[in-house]
Amino acid sequence: MKIVVIGGGAAGMMAACTAAEHGAKVTLIERNSQLGIKVNITGKGRCNVTNDSEPEALIKNTLTNGRFLYSAFAGLSAQDTIAFFERIGVPLKVERGQRVFPESDRSMDVVDALVDECRKLGCKFTQGTVNELILEGDTVKGIRTSDGREYFADAVLLCTGGKSYPATGSTGDGYALAKQAGHSITKLKPSLVPIVTNEKYCTDMMGL
Repeated sequence: MKIVVIGGGAAGMMAACTAAEHGAKVTLIERNSQLGIKVNITGKGRCNVTNDSEPEALIKNTLTNGRFLYSAFAGLSAQDTIAFFERIGVPLKVERGQRVFPESDRSMDVVDALVDECRKLGCKFTQGTVNELILEGDTVKGIRTSDGREYFADAVLLCTGGKSYPATGSTGDGYALAKQAGHSITKLKPSLVPIVTNEKYCTDMMGL
């Protein structure tokens, strides 16, 4: 089976590893010149890998529609995530609030381990911006990049992240691709903001 993974962040590399472990021939396409750029800046450069809590506790602390995560946690729990990273050579530690970090306190170690694991499993990396799906009826048959290259596959995995940090590659391109495949896209809005008001006095007080 041939699989194309769009996006070389944490989700994309873990998806590529998992597919390759199950015998797929994987091509991972990333728009940036290096993989895992956003991973490198998470946890203030230390990479908060997961939270060592049971699924019920994680869902309880998800403010909106936590039940949506049940199937995800059933397939890969926090403990499974810890075991995965330690298996590929990233020793971890648990800190206050059950937050899990690499013992080295270096997010780069997490990225390097993911990249090495993908390479060991035979995944191919290529740089490019995917701007179109190749469709036959309702079936995705592959992708087309902005420079005209085409990659055909039995399955395409969309791992582009959200629209949270354009400088790292999270520009929201994935929403357009998902819409092309027939998915409905709800209105996007920022979730990590200090405060939003109609009045302008918050702006006036900035710096105090």
